[in-house]
Parts: sequence; structure tokens; C-alpha cells
Amino acid sequence: MNPFPIVLSAPSGSGKTTVTRRLMERRTDIGYSVSCTTRAPREGEVDGVDYHFLTEAEFAARRERGDLAEWAVVHGRSYGTLKSAVQKVLDSGRHVMMDIDVQGAAQFAAAYPTSVLIFILPPSVEELVERLQERQTEDHATLLTRLKSARTELRAVDSYHYVVVNDDLDTAVDRVSSIVDAEEVKRQRVRTLDVQVTGLIARLEQQISNFST
Repeated sequence: MNPFPIVLSAPSGSGKTTVTRRLMERRTDIGYSVSCTTRAPREGEVDGVDYHFLTEAEFAARRERGDLAEWAVVHGRSYGTLKSAVQKVLDSGRHVMMDIDVQGAAQFAAAYPTSVLIFILPPSVEELVERLQERQTEDHATLLTRLKSARTELRAVDSYHYVVVNDDLDTAVDRVSSIVDAEEVKRQRVRTLDVQVTGLIARLEQQISNFST
């Protein structure tokens, strides 16, 4: 298998993190690259598992050293992806799953041109607002900021290869998994394809010659 990065982006509350987790529970051929962030951990989040939680100074130092495949400031906090973390998963022979904001997705795709970009859409604005409110971590000002960001993020959908509507979680996971399956057999991803086809043609020419005599 020729592993490649899979990038999932979506407005906050669209369910991309849940889709990512469900997909990785289902497939052993996908690994996750834990992102860096300067935001504070939410209840239940674990450093090194959900995110690498860094100070602003630590994040800036990593960025200056060129350690990041992408980075962005989202809702006033910095987020980024370590190149070393991405390469570790790819070197293991697994696809690497990325759960990143639209601001970082373009940078990441430039660094890893074989990436598959998938945008997760909420079924409706009302559902999006309800999901954000159910978190009980958003005050009025933060909720308003996330909704404004969602408006901007939705305008970036044309830069993605695929779009999946998360109106039903199991169905959304099935669709993302199907995208991965389809991408694995794309012509340009099949290693030694030219050699295989050349060999088949040579054998066919031999058979044609045999049947012609």
C-alpha cells in the first residue's frame, strides 16, 4: 500500500472529530497525527492524545524551526501539525488522518501534495448551533465567533476533493471510509503500475503470437 494523508475539515460542531475517531476504531490502516495547540485542554482531554498542548512560546519556537507542516490561528489560539508526527505514521505504512482547520488544510496540502481533502458539512445551521450549545463550553461571545468562522470556512469547500454531510454519524463514517478505499486504487497511487502493465502487455503479445501460428 502507498499511504497518504487524509485531511478532514469542518466548522466547529460538524462532528469531524467524532467521525475521525469512529473511522480509526474501524480501520487499522489509518494512524492519527496529534496536532499542537496553545488552547487550554477541555475536560477529559489528555496531552499527547487529543493534542500536544504547548505554550505560545513553545509553539513559536517550533514554527521558527520549520517543524510544522501547517499552522493557523483559530479563535485566538494557535494550532499546528508536526512534520515528524506525520512522517512517523506514513513510515509505518498507514494513512495519516488529519483533523485540521481550513486555514491549515491548504498549507498542509502544499507540503503533502498526495493528501485527500474531505470537508464535513453539518446537516443544517440549526443542528450546528444545537451541537455547539450542547457542549456547554461556549459562552455567547465564543458561540458567535464560531458561527462567523463557520461562515468563512464554508466558503472554502471548493478547495476540497470530497464533501460528506454528517446528518447520520454511521453513514458519514461509511462514506469517508469508502473515499479512502477508492483513493487507494487510484491509478496514480498504485506503485509500479507501469511495470505491471508493461509485463501484462508483453505476456499478451506472446499469447497473441502463439494463437496466430
